[in-house]
Amino acid sequence: MQEISFCSLIVFFLLIGSSLVSPLYDGPLYDSTAYTECKEVPEKPLYGGGLLRSKHQSRGADEDTISSYTINSYTPSLLLYNLTQDTIYSFSIWVRVEDSSSAMIRASLQTEKEIYDCIGTVSAKRGCWSFLKGGFVMNSPSNLSLIFFQNADGKDINIDVASPSLQPFTKQQWRINQQYIINAQRKRAVTIHVSDTDGRRLQGASIYIEQISKDFPIGSAIAKTILGNLPYQNWFVKRFNAAVFENELKWYATEPDEGNVNYTIPDQMMQFIRANKIIARGHNIFWEDPKYTPPWVVNLTATQLQSAVNSRIQSLMNQYREEFIHWDISNEMLHFDFYEQRLGPGATLHFFETAHKSDPLATLFMNDFNVVETCSDVNSSVDAYISRIRELQRNGVFMDGIGLEGHFTTPNPPLIRAILDKLATLDLPIWLTEVDISKTLDNYTQATYLEEVLREGFSHPSVNGIMLWTAFGPNGCYQMCLTDDNFKNLPAGDVVDKLLQEWESGRVEGITDGHGAFSFYGFLGEYKIFVKYGNRTTYSTFSLSRGQETKHFTVAF
Repeated sequence: MQEISFCSLIVFFLLIGSSLVSPLYDGPLYDSTAYTECKEVPEKPLYGGGLLRSKHQSRGADEDTISSYTINSYTPSLLLYNLTQDTIYSFSIWVRVEDSSSAMIRASLQTEKEIYDCIGTVSAKRGCWSFLKGGFVMNSPSNLSLIFFQNADGKDINIDVASPSLQPFTKQQWRINQQYIINAQRKRAVTIHVSDTDGRRLQGASIYIEQISKDFPIGSAIAKTILGNLPYQNWFVKRFNAAVFENELKWYATEPDEGNVNYTIPDQMMQFIRANKIIARGHNIFWEDPKYTPPWVVNLTATQLQSAVNSRIQSLMNQYREEFIHWDISNEMLHFDFYEQRLGPGATLHFFETAHKSDPLATLFMNDFNVVETCSDVNSSVDAYISRIRELQRNGVFMDGIGLEGHFTTPNPPLIRAILDKLATLDLPIWLTEVDISKTLDNYTQATYLEEVLREGFSHPSVNGIMLWTAFGPNGCYQMCLTDDNFKNLPAGDVVDKLLQEWESGRVEGITDGHGAFSFYGFLGEYKIFVKYGNRTTYSTFSLSRGQETKHFTVAF
């Protein structure tokens, strides 16, 4: 494909003229709409097109929603004026290809100073329209920029685009939208009614309420170094209600030599988990990357390998049946396929089926990297993930979940949210399973980026839990530590503590009104309540689960 210079693209648009920019909206509400099906006719643009609103759109002309902005037959592009620094841009568009049955189409942004390699991808098809959703955050202002679309494999292909939308948000507006979702999805209104045993309302009763557990799991990986390490244990238990073993359950750790199965270390770690009433994810049964497959497994014949994997599942499940809420079944199978190469395309299905029979109450997860971290990795694009999930479902896999590792360098918040929106259409539990920030960055930048990622996860209604990948070992952590060697918080640890405190109700106090009632808005979870009236005090507990209606709870003396 012939290179087209940025200057020539700009000249083209200046010659034809364009009016793609409209005034910035004051306080837009984020639109979480996403589509995974290929449609005969594209939907209308989100936000009415936002900055790309058609000048004819106010007339209600349907053709405006499917108009294409094209420079030549191979590179449709959108010209953007006056993009502002630190502004968050949510982008979406419908895409169709004409020269191939399907192709992975990548949207990129080019400014006067830099290229944002990928701001969104879609697996587009011939004869129907597919929905691309993504976005970007401007590092510096740009007077003239281009969003352009190319085949991810570099081959020439005819691309049509339709219904483009670009909606800007200030960082404050983005945060307001996050908080709006948190209030709607992670909290619930509660009214406490206080009466005597005859049902008479008691005005002036003192109410003391404290949240004792959280409904939303936020946890971290732990390593065997936590065993016998009281400062590490105390630091962990004070903060987290969920855990995952970093390496101790992996096949190479539990059976380093054929037939030499040893669960001593993970058994001791599980004892710590039980003692502190923490939930745990099972990570992992198999790892498709041959580099992390036990060396003795690599050279087995197909028959020997089938016997070995059967023994692995049976042994692991017998040892830990009903102990783990999840199992990562075949880790990173979007990037690697060791077992399917050796055992055939039905290997993964067999893993899921056998694991489900062995531990029927556990949720079985796919788990992979570079799904939310970037869209430049064609192996793990959001559509590649969705395609593999649907393939498993067609073959009878059920109780499955979406595991997103989340090993970030520079997070792209609108891209993260767009990908979560698209995955949410599958109506499956989504977890961020291994969140960290690259060690190539300094501690303060790590903390800043970590906060961005955690806020995106917690404020998305389809995310059911977040796990950090911050197990502390003798040589530090994989990429990012939350503490120093003495378990004093680093900047990233301070961010975690700040958010954990922000996302809990803490202690709530009040007095019942003339109707004998007291109301508050609390995070989902378990609560204890003390009510004092005169010289009498009573104690009770109640639960807050997700729901749109006010939760009513009555305390009677």
